[in-house]
Amino acid sequence: MATSRTGSSSSSATRRSSSSVEEFQQVLNERKRKRMASNREAARRSRMRKQKHLDDLMGQVSQLAHENNQILANINITTQIYLNIEAENTVLRAQMAELSTRLQSLNEINDFISSNNGVFGYDHPNNYEADHDHHHHQVNIDTFMNNPWGCFYGNQPIIASADMIM
Repeated sequence: MATSRTGSSSSSATRRSSSSVEEFQQVLNERKRKRMASNREAARRSRMRKQKHLDDLMGQVSQLAHENNQILANINITTQIYLNIEAENTVLRAQMAELSTRLQSLNEINDFISSNNGVFGYDHPNNYEADHDHHHHQVNIDTFMNNPWGCFYGNQPIIASADMIM
């Protein structure tokens, strides 16, 4: 009888151990299932974060491309304005050079007239500038204009620009 008691106690221990192994296995399976579900959810959130980040980056690329196009358009406009101003400056420099040459020639003529005291009907070298009488002023200009200009031909160049000739 001892054997059967021991036998029956060992079978009940086996049953207890097999049921506790099954319960343990179920607990492990449940934990594994929860872990897998949690991992799936974490992976889904990670994919969503990556997609949102990618969408944000694509939006930035689009915005930066638009800003780049605006900057290029501004550069083109600024370059065109610069070229126009540079061309205008070139014309103004040429006009300034022409006017400087004319002024120099007029100053040389004025110096020549002033140095030839009385040649053109002036009593004093500064009489032309100091004279406020319109009639007397007109007489001096008439005297000057009726001069045969012979004294200028040998000493002074006459300068004319193309627009004066036309």
